[in-house]
Amino acid sequence: MTEFDATVVGSGPNGLAAAIVLARAGRRVVVLEAKETIGGGARTEELTLPGFQHDVCSAIHPMGLVSPFFQTLPLAEHGLVWRESPYAIAHPLDDGSAAILELSLEKTAMRLGVDGGAYERLMAPFASNAEELFDEILRPIRLLPRHPLVLTRFGLAGIRSALSVAKRFRTDAARALFGGCAAHSFLPLDAAGSASFGLVLAVAGHAVGWPCARGGSVAIIDALAGYLRSLGGTIRTSNPVRSMKDIPPSRAVLFDVTPRQLADIAGDALPASYVKRLRRFRYGPGVFKVDWALDGPIPWRAPECARSATVHVGGTIEEIAAHEAAIWKGRNDGKPFVLVAQQSLFDDTRAPAGKHTGWGYCHVPHGSTEDMTGIIEAQIERFAPGFRDRILARYARNSVQYEAYNANMIGGDIAGGANNLMQVLARPFVQLDPYSTPNKRIYLASSSTPPGGGVHGMCGYWSAQSALRRLT
Repeated sequence: MTEFDATVVGSGPNGLAAAIVLARAGRRVVVLEAKETIGGGARTEELTLPGFQHDVCSAIHPMGLVSPFFQTLPLAEHGLVWRESPYAIAHPLDDGSAAILELSLEKTAMRLGVDGGAYERLMAPFASNAEELFDEILRPIRLLPRHPLVLTRFGLAGIRSALSVAKRFRTDAARALFGGCAAHSFLPLDAAGSASFGLVLAVAGHAVGWPCARGGSVAIIDALAGYLRSLGGTIRTSNPVRSMKDIPPSRAVLFDVTPRQLADIAGDALPASYVKRLRRFRYGPGVFKVDWALDGPIPWRAPECARSATVHVGGTIEEIAAHEAAIWKGRNDGKPFVLVAQQSLFDDTRAPAGKHTGWGYCHVPHGSTEDMTGIIEAQIERFAPGFRDRILARYARNSVQYEAYNANMIGGDIAGGANNLMQVLARPFVQLDPYSTPNKRIYLASSSTPPGGGVHGMCGYWSAQSALRRLT
């Protein structure tokens, strides 16, 4: 007998999700984690000063709430509490105003003035059918979709570039609000398919908001791990896997790693032609991130920004597009789009009384080591004069340092691979089952498979379903 039915390599949200699916099916499962603590990109640590809790990578989790799989799990029973902010997103502009995305589509449209009608017409078909939309897109492509009308409408809009969709708006506010959501794609905003990210993230804001986890993103991991252990699953930390020899006897092995790592670890157990395809997988831009311990809240010029846990800092859509295009050409243009999270405004566990945390990152060329600290802080200061005066301490990490911290973040790519149109439609490449490999024992379970990046666990869920078909 084998010691385990299945081994899962990697303890990020997808790895733990895969393990839970297997354990719920009655399989004996073990999760192996190379580091001393579990979590992948969802860890929380004291990076600056004692008492200041900073999310190391992921921070805001709309996809955690819309995830069809997470909705089936008793995560609240294992300590997970979501913290909402009144507004899902705030996007400040140079005139002192801010574009706001609220849970209510109608209120958001009203704020957009002359563009309200156009915004509502774009979003309403998806916001009113959000459950059906997420059921279709948080999975591999189906030949026969359950909700063909919703999916077709989404496909017709989403396959376009963000800049082309934004042309329906006349104001900087509406264009910037959509452009900021689309920029989460890491794509140039004139790239085909970039509009899909703007639609998905805006719809998620209208469906569930953009929450953070009380106590930090690690609370999501702790809840998943607690539930897995309650099902009899085992987790082993400080257990790196460098080759298949490091895997305990088990009938199936699910890897929460990217294709390049799978080739390195399991290349000897896979056909050379398949390994070659794994190595051709394309990675995207990196990130540069700064965490701040603050003496007070960020002093935004637009007061609405203090009512959102997420602030998109980047000015107009034209400015955002210029920077996102530049990084694909291997350079920074000096005015990056900065994603800012201010969780401590809505979660008092993040900082000592009267103090606050700040979290911000921008996209940079793949593997960049350029220090973006001053540039990021200048962008925030532009919309929040006096921000620098509130900084007590900071912790910065570049793309190369991110890869050293988490081997899944190749060149600082936190999305599990480039989100070009082909790799969005078919990750890691075109095949009937994107999770299985020619070796019937080996599966890929990371964000390098459908539906891609985000803390939703769906990549692990579908990989485990693939494994179960062979284990049964």
